[in-house]
Amino acid sequence: MNVEPWLTKGLLKSCKRKNKLYRDFVRYRTKATEMKYKIYKNKLTSLIRQAKKDHYNLRLKESIGDMKRTWRILNSVIRSRSQHARYPDFFTNGDKILRDKAEVVNELNSFFVNIGPSLAKSLETQTNEAGKIQGGSKILQSMFLGDVSENEVLTIVRKSKNKTSTDCDGIDMMIVKKTIDYVVKPFTYICNLSVQSGTFPEKMKTAKVIPIFKNGDRHKFDNYRPISVLSQFSKVLEKWFVQKLDNFIEKENLLSESQYGFRSHKSTSLALLELNEELSSAIEKKQYTVGLFIDLKKAFDTIDHSILLSKLRDYGIRGIAHDWLSSYLTNRNQFVQLDDEISDSLEITHGVPQGSVLGPKLFILYINDICDVSKVLQFILFADDTNIFCSGNDLEIIIQNMVCEMSKLKKWFNDNKLFLNWNKTKFMVFGNRKTNDLVTLSIDGFLIDRVNEVRFLGVLLDHKLTWKSHIKYIKQKISKSIGILNKVKGFLEITTLQTLYYSFIFPYLTYCIEVWGNTYKTNTNPLFLLQKKVLRILHKANPREHTNKYFVLSKIMKFKDLVNLKILLIMFKARNNLLPTNLQRFFVLIPKNDKSRKKPEFKRIFVRTTLKQMCISIYGVTLWNNLDDELKKCATTDQFKKMYKDKMLKSYDLVS
Repeated sequence: MNVEPWLTKGLLKSCKRKNKLYRDFVRYRTKATEMKYKIYKNKLTSLIRQAKKDHYNLRLKESIGDMKRTWRILNSVIRSRSQHARYPDFFTNGDKILRDKAEVVNELNSFFVNIGPSLAKSLETQTNEAGKIQGGSKILQSMFLGDVSENEVLTIVRKSKNKTSTDCDGIDMMIVKKTIDYVVKPFTYICNLSVQSGTFPEKMKTAKVIPIFKNGDRHKFDNYRPISVLSQFSKVLEKWFVQKLDNFIEKENLLSESQYGFRSHKSTSLALLELNEELSSAIEKKQYTVGLFIDLKKAFDTIDHSILLSKLRDYGIRGIAHDWLSSYLTNRNQFVQLDDEISDSLEITHGVPQGSVLGPKLFILYINDICDVSKVLQFILFADDTNIFCSGNDLEIIIQNMVCEMSKLKKWFNDNKLFLNWNKTKFMVFGNRKTNDLVTLSIDGFLIDRVNEVRFLGVLLDHKLTWKSHIKYIKQKISKSIGILNKVKGFLEITTLQTLYYSFIFPYLTYCIEVWGNTYKTNTNPLFLLQKKVLRILHKANPREHTNKYFVLSKIMKFKDLVNLKILLIMFKARNNLLPTNLQRFFVLIPKNDKSRKKPEFKRIFVRTTLKQMCISIYGVTLWNNLDDELKKCATTDQFKKMYKDKMLKSYDLVS
């Protein structure tokens, strides 16, 4: 018999006692036996409920920081089916049905390995432009590596995340952390041999691939994503190399300002802020903007190694550094593991290593010169997420420019073995004025799908910049989480429920909130109402009860104050000239010699439209200029966040 883990021997004994009292009541049917049974049953129910609550609180506290484990515990509470169900009994690859597990893993490995080469082979390169950087400029300086020190290795290992996924040797990062003090000397020696000879260790080139189901039919290979786990020691050596590469990239200013992916001090929110500023500025000028959202199919997998190495040489990565990267990319192999079944190893001939630290950096260098293909279009990139837009007064001319420039881009994609997925590429016309519904965009015979909303960098963007679709999406996500909180609130303490708020609600509520959060109050008010509903659940309060005191007790800021804080943090960076150039240009600081205590720090620009007034370049400036001097004097963003939060919580306390 399966016994619930919170039922102790004492509670089980009490359950038997309760059952005996019930039998006595049924047998004698007296008032005394009925009262004795009911009192005992109610007391036991209360004890079991408390035991269950203590059990789950302890398990959830132990799982803090491990989201997968947290979800498993929650699923056991609400009795929902796990999202990670077992693999099916058979798979299909095209018309082929596979039942034998050994055959499945080998076919699956072959399927994953051949995705990149198959796509690259389908692209015709009509010229010998492949490998040449657009613009033709070469970096004169060369990258220098130097030696690897034991302190560098120790620092990299200690800063690595405590992941428990094991590599092909059965090693996880926790094991590396526990043993690094004993092996740091020989490992550093190996790293230096690798760097000095320009050779990446062969034993570190094997990846273990775990197929993860995405969606759709569980039997089809197409519906599985390969998750690669590389050698743990390989990651340490890669991180050391990436540090040197990043320093060289920044020193030589190699990357386009339009690239926001995998770069320090850049993020999805900053990319979206630039896009929002550009689109709203065009609307302010009564212009149209056509945005093209390009989908590249398996972009990381189709990269041609010879083209990449040629570009790296032109970027100044020559000599030993170039040899090391060439060795790093070649003779790599992988095997697939499905439960306990392991496939044969196969060589990987295309793409950058999945799951690697270095792979994303190599990709953004590979795609970097796309921004030089056109002098007419503007680009916003986040790794392979590509947005191209063009503004003007005449929509017909904009479309003509798009067609002309996209023909050049299509050729660049073909030359660089990147597969442009026309079926998933969308275009949108932005502007307040009525646009012709018959406007179409056709590039080299491909009719691009016109939409009124598109998901870009995790945010739903609509053609009127109202953010209604994105807010609706967030409401759905939060409502689902509220349902979970309602089911588990009886078993969990307030502190544990609050942890769940920060795990499952707060990320949706605040992701890129500085971009979309300052829209019309009528659009965002439902989110604030949901936030208040969550606070009442956390504190088991009456549905109509005022929530100010609960915001204070939980130390949680209200929605609008979360928006303002995120916007003010951007303004803090703008004031200290810490924003990317493409964003910093939207903010004009008043020269210091013109300043006085009464004068603002940022110049405020008069704008016509409400849409532009809600942008960070206008609203953020007003917010900062009206800020307390005490907050403006904060030396760091962490200090600013703490002081601002304290001020907001005090203001709620005063109201309540």
